Amino acid sequence: MKGAHFQNHRHFKLYKPYGYISQFIINGKQKRNKKLLGEFYDFPEGTMAIGRLDEKSEGLLLLTTDGKTSTYITSNNIEKEYYVQVDGTITKDAIRYLREGVVIGFDGEKYKTKPCIVNELNISPNLPERSKKIRDARHGPTSWIRITITEGKFRQVRKMTSAVGYPTLRLVRVRIGNILLDNMDVGAVEELQIIP
Repeated sequence: MKGAHFQNHRHFKLYKPYGYISQFIINGKQKRNKKLLGEFYDFPEGTMAIGRLDEKSEGLLLLTTDGKTSTYITSNNIEKEYYVQVDGTITKDAIRYLREGVVIGFDGEKYKTKPCIVNELNISPNLPERSKKIRDARHGPTSWIRITITEGKFRQVRKMTSAVGYPTLRLVRVRIGNILLDNMDVGAVEELQIIP
């Protein structure tokens, strides 16, 4: 029965570029000044993003025509992995605080994030150049970290790095569960047979 259920639906992965919103319409309308997901592919009617990446974030976005699949992934502690470029040379203490959980604002309340996996990347990840350039070295050093979380509050990773004094300059999601961004081109779409 479950297999038949999946066969009636379609699933995709997309490399969402910087500057796009993770939606197809806004308040029931196409907004001319906003870049939306429908520009990338002739998605079937009823396609929805599973979770979101904000306008300034990039990387792996899953899409489906199946609301049950969307609900399962957003509500079941599925790991989401990000490469994050931060302003400044991040310290071991800041990484430890991120791992243990930090207090961020969410819906007007204070919220402590769950413990997560955080590692410094000694070599910058091999990512496509962003359409809008990151500030250059004249403004001081930057560093890259890898963060893996199982929750997904609004702008959570950005709020976490700011909470430890290292604002996010670039944020790229590279993995959701066992689905990888791999070497996709920016704006590319691949159809998936199934989303585990």
